[in-house]
Formats: sequence, structure tokens, C-alpha cells
Amino acid sequence: MVRRRVAITGLGLVSPFGGDLADFFTRLIAGESAVRHLATDDRPRPLSLPFVQCPAFDPERALGKPLASMMDRFAQLGMAAAFAAWDDAGLPRQADTPRDDWGCMWGTALGGTLAYEKGYRELWQNGRDRLSPLAVILGMNNAANAHISIQLGLGGDSVSHTVACASSAVAIGEAFRRVRSGEATVMLTGGSDVPQAYGVARAWEALRVLAPGTAETASAACRPFAADRRGLVLGEGGAALVLEAWDHAVHRGATILGEIVGYGSSCDHSHLVRPDAAGQVRALRAALADGGLAPNDIGYVNAHGTATAEGDPVEVAALQGAFGDHAPHLAVSATKSLHGHLLGAAGAIEAIVAVLALRHGAIPATGQLAGNLDPACAGVDHVVESREGQVLQAALSNSFAFGGSNAVLAFRRPAS
Repeated sequence: MVRRRVAITGLGLVSPFGGDLADFFTRLIAGESAVRHLATDDRPRPLSLPFVQCPAFDPERALGKPLASMMDRFAQLGMAAAFAAWDDAGLPRQADTPRDDWGCMWGTALGGTLAYEKGYRELWQNGRDRLSPLAVILGMNNAANAHISIQLGLGGDSVSHTVACASSAVAIGEAFRRVRSGEATVMLTGGSDVPQAYGVARAWEALRVLAPGTAETASAACRPFAADRRGLVLGEGGAALVLEAWDHAVHRGATILGEIVGYGSSCDHSHLVRPDAAGQVRALRAALADGGLAPNDIGYVNAHGTATAEGDPVEVAALQGAFGDHAPHLAVSATKSLHGHLLGAAGAIEAIVAVLALRHGAIPATGQLAGNLDPACAGVDHVVESREGQVLQAALSNSFAFGGSNAVLAFRRPAS
């Protein structure tokens, strides 16, 4: 079976900080939180919770009014991130030759939920008898990858993955497999989500896993692995990577930002919302084996780390199970503490963090953890202050989803 090396030649995101990719990583290394307090005037009860938004994102400026008007916000964020990654890869948006084996794999947990909620409000609150004829295409979960494929002329696979908060990690893993096997030359992959629909926020609130906070305390609301953690913080966003056959990237003179070398997936097959360490261990070991990596090759793990009471200790136990004697030396941080939990886009933004950590030799810290570690989460080398000047050869990014779906991505520093 053909097993080609797979280069990462483009990275793109819509940053909650409002800047570009470099600005995003600089702020993470500085420990800056993008979490703010969200208050709405919804009835019967307004929303009041810590949240991560992308307030500087203007879809019409980023995409143009005609294209933006055809998309729900999750697709707008995805398209903007995809364009940024494509431009970063130095690829033209229009091609002179067919791109029949170039494709798009995209992740989203919620898809066009905002479009559907708007429809319900129009029908039930405003008394309308009919909706816009665009309502279906705005709301469909595969809208982002469909628009990306159309705009970039990608004639290969165009697939959306919905695997809760592992959605974009699975999309990246499956895109990686397509390129490595020789089925595709280039894959645009990533994810986007917008969870601020009223019904979505209320549903997460009912599950009692959202961190509380006020305008004064929201920025420190998400505290993974901390003794006083209270839950996760939802956020919107889009993140994308360009994966490319290594020889193709070298031939066209592309800058290779990193190499994706492994992907492991598993299912806990035990509970819809209670994580299981054994299932996570299987995914971690599979990613290492797939990438030909030993435990001591890994210099950094971007943890799933949602700051839930049950999830964080299980993830640490899984890391101990997979890494054995190396676990106490394994640098681990959870950047959701700073950029929030982007649900279907979480795996993509955290994959970007892992790639940038390798590229720059710097590891962002878990926010709000210094001097506050839960003893139940001990056993790995938690990064409580950002580390620069690191010599990192390989990194993992963990995504462990409701439904028991686990996905782990393995990356290596670019080497000739």
C-alpha cells in the first residue's frame, strides 16, 4: 500500500483576538484569554455566560456580500479560514488545470443551527407563513465544505464530519489518510462552529457543564485541570489546514510548515457523555503507532482539557496509560482555557496550536492553572507558564467527544 508523506503547507483561522495567525499564537504564549461575558436580551430569559466570539470578523469584508449572503455564520467562518489557509499555502484560488483529486474534509458539530433557529423565530414569534428559499442551503451541515470546494475548484472528495467536539479532528485525520494513500494530492481540511444559538446555549447550560462568570471574572472562567474548575466555555470560530503530498509540495516550492504523521481513533462504547480512559488510550496508542512514534518522541500534547469535573482526570489517566514511564515528563497544556471550546472546530484550532508549537519551539500554558492543580489531575508535566526555546520533534492533539468518539492527531517538525 502506498504511504506518502503528508506536508502541512497552509494554516488559517478566524481568530477570536481579531488578528492573524502570528498574533493568535503570540497571544496564547502571553497567556491572554479571549473569553468575555456574553449578555443578550433574549426572552423569556436573557443569556448571561462566559463566551468566546470573533467580534472583528466581518463576513462581507472577508468574503464579499454575494458569497456571504449565501452562508450561515458557521460556513462564513469556515470559508474565511479556508481562504486564509489556501493563501498561506501559496495556492491560487482559480486553477488552470483540473483539481479532480483535490478535496475538502470539514468538521462541524452544529452546522447551520443559527439558520434554523432564525426560521423558528420567524415562524413562531413573528408569525411568518414562509421562510427564505435559501433556508435549506444556509442550514445544511455540508454547506461549508460545499462552498469551499466550489470556490477553490476542488473536484475530489467533499465531505462533512459531525462527531461532536471531535468533528474537525476526524476530518483532518480522514483528509490525512486520503493524501497518504495517494487518493488525493491536496486536501483542505478543518472545521467551524457557532454555538451561540439560544437553544444551543440553553441546552449546554441544562447539562451543567458550562463555567459561570461575570463581566469581571469571565476571562478566567475556563480552568482545565484546576482544583476549582467549574466547566467549559463555548466559542465560535473556524480553522483550516492545507495537507499536501510531500513531493508535490517540494516540487512547487511550497513552504512546509509541519508534517502530519499519524491519526488514531476509537470509541469508548460505554456511555454517551462519560469519558473512558481505556478508549482514549486506544486512540493515543493508535496515533503513535500510525506515526511510527515512541512515547519519548512526543514533546507536547495539546490536551482536550475542557475543565469539566469528570473529563480532565480521565484524560490524564489515559495519558499515563499510553505513555507509561514517560508520562511525568510529558508537557501537556489545554488551550481551551484561552480560546474556548469551539465544538466542531476545536480539533482544528488545537491542531494548529500543536503545529505552531513545533514550528516555533514554544508551548502555550494552560490558563489559570499555576498553583491550582487538582491532585486528581497530577501525573503529567502540566505547562503552567508558557515555555519558549523548546526543542520539540513531535506533538499530539487530543479530541475526545461526547458519544465516546476519540481522535488523536500526531505531528512532526518539518524535516527534509
